[in-house]
Amino acid sequence: MKCENKSDLLNLSITEKCCTGETGCEFDGTLRNVRAESIYTQKVYDAALFNLQALRTITEAPFKPALGPGARIIKVTDIRCKKFFNPENIDDPANLTVTPKSTISGASFVKDACSDPVEVVGPDGMFSEKIIYTDTQACDEKGKGTPVFGSQVVKISGNVTVEIDVIFTDNCDKRCKATLVGDIQIAPPKHPLSLTNFFELCIPSVFDTAFLPRFAEFCNLICEPRLATNSIMRDIDVDPITGTVKVNLIVALCITCEKKIIVPVQLCVLSTGFPVLQAETAPICTAFPTLFPEQIDEDKGHCCSTESELDTE
Repeated sequence: MKCENKSDLLNLSITEKCCTGETGCEFDGTLRNVRAESIYTQKVYDAALFNLQALRTITEAPFKPALGPGARIIKVTDIRCKKFFNPENIDDPANLTVTPKSTISGASFVKDACSDPVEVVGPDGMFSEKIIYTDTQACDEKGKGTPVFGSQVVKISGNVTVEIDVIFTDNCDKRCKATLVGDIQIAPPKHPLSLTNFFELCIPSVFDTAFLPRFAEFCNLICEPRLATNSIMRDIDVDPITGTVKVNLIVALCITCEKKIIVPVQLCVLSTGFPVLQAETAPICTAFPTLFPEQIDEDKGHCCSTESELDTE
């Protein structure tokens, strides 16, 4: 909290320290270093994108810090919201969590002996994809994919952090600025906020492949807060003795979810070579090991000599 003269309020500035990433990839603009490389990766066969939204009304949410006795808020300059996340505990019930759960018809998820869906590693490095199966023979004969239908329930629980930038007058009628911070619960884990929608996806053949197709789903969420009635008089209550602040809010939850049918594939891609990063060299060592092996191909010679070649030398 900081008090300033009225003229100083017109010259408020916010500085940020930001950075840019370094990938180690360089391209000189010519094609002389471009070569074909083979990579084993995951291909998206079909995908569906959904935008969902929900509203949460918050009444008399406490905000900190207290503004002091006799304080009066005269202007709200900004109000913003961000997801709460505790990096020390990923299972913290206060972490804002978006959990999609889908059921499908016309196909089924492959299960193990314990009747649990078989999950495989996705691009996030976690077991986030389910193997899907259905009889695709009829559509295989037509050279087309087989449609499957499903319903999705998105459950939201946890907290968000709302920050409100205000200008207020203290008991000496001096103008001050402050940032009020409130921890707002959207829903408890035992009673999450639920949204439902339906989808259709197309899956490739399960017979003309060495790998069954996989089903992946993931969501992201942002929040947009506002005063409940857009009125400082009605929505913000400042205790005249202690200066504690309570606010009425409406928090809009904006969710994007995507469903994907993924198949493992091998691709030939054009590459300009391996990334080369400039390392911070220690003053003692004179050489350092490489992190990735050099590609040995026809342009650079064979991997090793045959036994007959060694005998003739």
